Amino acid sequence: MKVLFVSNGPTEDAIGARIAQELGHETLALPLVGKGKAYKSVAREILGPRQEMPSGGFIFGSWQNLMKDLRAGFLGMTLRQWQTARSTRGDAVVAVGDAYALTVALWAAKGSPVYHINPLVSAYYLEGRPFWELILDWGGSDFTPYERFLLRSVKAVFVRDQKSLMRLKNLGISHAYWYGSFAMDLLPPPERDLAPLLGNDPLLALLPGTRGDEQFSLPLMLEASRHIPLTPVVAWAKPWEALPPLPGWQIDREDPGSLRLTKEGKTVWILRGAFSAILHRSRIAFATAGTASEQAAGLGVPVVSFPTPGPQYTKAFARRQKWLLGPALRLVEPDPYRLAAEGLLLLNSKQVYTQASQAGKTRIGPPGGILGAANHIRKSLGG
Repeated sequence: MKVLFVSNGPTEDAIGARIAQELGHETLALPLVGKGKAYKSVAREILGPRQEMPSGGFIFGSWQNLMKDLRAGFLGMTLRQWQTARSTRGDAVVAVGDAYALTVALWAAKGSPVYHINPLVSAYYLEGRPFWELILDWGGSDFTPYERFLLRSVKAVFVRDQKSLMRLKNLGISHAYWYGSFAMDLLPPPERDLAPLLGNDPLLALLPGTRGDEQFSLPLMLEASRHIPLTPVVAWAKPWEALPPLPGWQIDREDPGSLRLTKEGKTVWILRGAFSAILHRSRIAFATAGTASEQAAGLGVPVVSFPTPGPQYTKAFARRQKWLLGPALRLVEPDPYRLAAEGLLLLNSKQVYTQASQAGKTRIGPPGGILGAANHIRKSLGG
């Protein structure tokens, strides 16, 4: 059996690749954002133009993102993706992403069964917001009438949390399912023991992201970390040469995966290949990242965030993540002293910390979404 995966984002690609691996069928992948690197080890072929856009997939995050993508050939790339989708035949199609990914998947299906993995929309986005605000952000906060119409043509839709499951059931989508968190499934076990390098004291996780926001946010996080009585550790995924300028910090390389920064008696570590190990040892996190912030919250690690000029963690994105995570995320202005003050409040108030920690675990939920969806799809296809 041949299964086509259509996904629109790096996290969505990662979820799709994991589901494909669990299914064990022949896999074709059509990534709509970027190169679809997550599918490299599981797909027989990665289809489409696979072109990187300047916005990193956040084309509507700002007018600047939109204009940069249009100048980079977004419309031509999109047309080629639709042509590829229509010309590809699969025995089943799995859409991982929003209503747009589902639209492309249904266009590609040509009568084959379609399954929708939606790790984006959450009913938590609807909490405590005025009606006019919901109308302006409806497509990103709720299942729109268009998406509900599309969902009536799929075999099953899998959502990110239990609250969203109840929302879809109340909207008349009886074939909606929730098996656990997709984000927590993507979090691997701790990659290594950090004690030989960092000792056993709790850590302050610095999660600047990987979409370009880190150029603005990392220097600010480093400055704020000087006022926090924890060992700060940066989870870094890019090559060392991609680090932004860090004026005032002395940089020493400890080993191929570790840098030590020092400034006026404060030491900060930057580690590659240790993201999960850092999160599992952290007391709080400073973050300008999407999925990484959710994974921290899901572990019960409160997050303090601030907006950047983009391309991902803009004011609009930061507000949306605040609606999703509620008390688990403290949103402040991009100022190192405001950031440090919020971190100290969490450390010094047991009540505030406990509320934030529990909210993250509740809203993100336990692992199980990927395996649950894969098992469901396998049984549905008769495998």
